[in-house]
Amino acid sequence: MTALIALALGVAVLTGHTLVNATRWLRRPAAPPGEVTEPVAVLLPLRDEAERVGPCLRALLDQRAVPGLRIVVLDDGSTDGTPDVVRAIVGDDPRVTLLTGAAPPPGWLGKPYACWQLATRADPAATVLVFVDADVVLTPYAVAAAVTELRSADVTLLSAYPRIVVATAADRLVQPLLQWLWLTFLPLRAMERSPRPSLAAAGGQFLAVDRAGYLRAGGHAAVAGRVLEDIELARTVKRAGGRIALADASRLADCRMYADWRQLRDGYSKSLWATFGHPGAAAVVVALLLLLYTAPPLLVVAALSTGSVPAALVAAAAYLLGVAGRVVTARATGGRWWPDALAHPVSVVFLGWLTLRSYHLRKRRRLSWRGRPVS
Repeated sequence: MTALIALALGVAVLTGHTLVNATRWLRRPAAPPGEVTEPVAVLLPLRDEAERVGPCLRALLDQRAVPGLRIVVLDDGSTDGTPDVVRAIVGDDPRVTLLTGAAPPPGWLGKPYACWQLATRADPAATVLVFVDADVVLTPYAVAAAVTELRSADVTLLSAYPRIVVATAADRLVQPLLQWLWLTFLPLRAMERSPRPSLAAAGGQFLAVDRAGYLRAGGHAAVAGRVLEDIELARTVKRAGGRIALADASRLADCRMYADWRQLRDGYSKSLWATFGHPGAAAVVVALLLLLYTAPPLLVVAALSTGSVPAALVAAAAYLLGVAGRVVTARATGGRWWPDALAHPVSVVFLGWLTLRSYHLRKRRRLSWRGRPVS
């Protein structure tokens, strides 16, 4: 019983931390009262995005309150007609430049190299670079809000997390874990104040950076071979003396990351090994997550089968506290909580399986993404 109480208390502490992060420290950019006065370059890397670049690009063309906005699009070796789709949407809009990307040289992965080409070929007058992925659809004041928050927070890099759109059962099980993990385990206030590179997180879907600070840190050239180039870029910025911040942009942007289960599975598999680093560390973290969030409902059943009602009540409390953490996260980031949060133990099992798969495929050098190997 003592161990069970300790488990419930551990979950309670973590859920309490989620609540504090969500209600006190989580930044929420909003449309600014006036226009952004500095020049801004929005950078959009594309590789085989013909089917979904349309909404993203139209939303970029509809941005308001940023009179100095320029959009730079880079086609990274697409074979599905992506450049033709871009040209059809853009027409002769002078704000948009379409570039043809080069193949990544040795030591580079595709996404960092595409972003680096965009950053180095954007208008030199632009003082802020905003990286956007093709699966992100912005509201009309999203760029203005992100740039304003970047400046008011006095940080070098602002990672604005969009609302994750879920459509399938797999989406609903796995995707909400993105926000839940950093809201639960990352002290947001300490992350902003601490110079420690290890205390960093970022999402590359919607990222605003001060250009001078970005270049001082080495930009994407400093993370050329990194699978998680967004997190590594945040760490590199810190190493160069810059500051970073996370923000909830669920009212500013939507993102449907993967179209189906296969894409979701392969997308997480290519990068989870890089999230945890050493396999031993991954094993410890996954085991702890399973103990805290998957074991409680199983212990409820076990306790009831032996007639131990007090133990069943404590285990049920641990389970419900874990569910509460998911509810807090969903409400804070524009996600869906009912009834998805009730399946939180199953979500953690899926995360463990995807992590195991990621290490397995990496060991056998079988990881790839968008037709390119991931080393």
